[in-house]
Amino acid sequence: MPRPTFARPASSWLARWFPWTPKVPAKPVVALKRPLQVDLVAGKSYKWCVCGRSKKQPFCDGSHFFQRTGLTPLRFTATETKKAWLCTCKMTSRPPFCDGTHKGEAVQRAQEGTPL
Repeated sequence: MPRPTFARPASSWLARWFPWTPKVPAKPVVALKRPLQVDLVAGKSYKWCVCGRSKKQPFCDGSHFFQRTGLTPLRFTATETKKAWLCTCKMTSRPPFCDGTHKGEAVQRAQEGTPL
């Protein structure tokens, strides 16, 4: 006997408030053109903003969900207590840490809040 599938009805309150349409993830936007120095605590977990839309840069505040970007934050755990420079241009090749990509012409020409 086949198992019944439980699909959420289209008229549910959740579907009305948060309509879901599958789409390709949006491109991250340049939040700032410089990195931010933060104090990381050993063993503590952090969520680094990948989309660039968070108001709590460089960390996630959930903006990706409400703006339906299709992007999710990068979760990481600090291995040691230290100061670190976290990327806010979102173009680093070593996320979440800054690698100097923000100094490049492409990032410097871009307006903050726009994708590259």
